Amino acid sequence: MSEHKITLELNGREVSGFAEARMTLVDFLRDNLDQTGTHIGCEHGVCGACSIILDGQPVRSCLVFAVMADGHKITTVEGLEGPEGDLSPLQDAFWEQHAMQCGYCTPGMLIATHALLKEDPNPTEEKIRESIGGNLCRCTGYQQIVEAVQLASKKLRETS
Repeated sequence: MSEHKITLELNGREVSGFAEARMTLVDFLRDNLDQTGTHIGCEHGVCGACSIILDGQPVRSCLVFAVMADGHKITTVEGLEGPEGDLSPLQDAFWEQHAMQCGYCTPGMLIATHALLKEDPNPTEEKIRESIGGNLCRCTGYQQIVEAVQLASKKLRETS
C-alpha cells in the first residue's frame, strides 16, 4: 500500500505524517501523532469516544480517513487545555463535579460539550443533554456531566 503525506493543523500547530489511504483519522492521531487522548471505542461512529473537532465541528474520527484531514484544522482533547497547560474551565468543571469515573468517554464528552459552549455559552439542560446524546457513558448516569457543563458555562460567562 502506498502512503500519503498528510499535513494539518493540530491543536494550533502544523504537523505532518504519512498514512495509508485506508487508515482512519483516529488511528493516525493516536499512532502517528501521539494524540492518545482521543480514544478508540466502537470503531463504528456510535460511542463518541473518538470525537474531535474538525474545522470547528465535532466529528467521529473513526469515520474519517486520515487522508481526508489533509489541509484541515483539528482539535483533540489535548488541545482543550488552558494557555499555560492547565485545565480549561470545562475540564476543571468535569473534575470538580466528578463527571468522569472510568474516564473512557471523557474525551468525547469534553469535545461535544466544548463545541456546544462555543455555539451557546448559556445552554439549557435540554440542550446539554442533546449535545452529549451521541456519546455513550456506562459509569456516570450523565447527571454529573450535565452539572459540569452548567458549572463551566457559569464560570466562562463570569470571566468574559
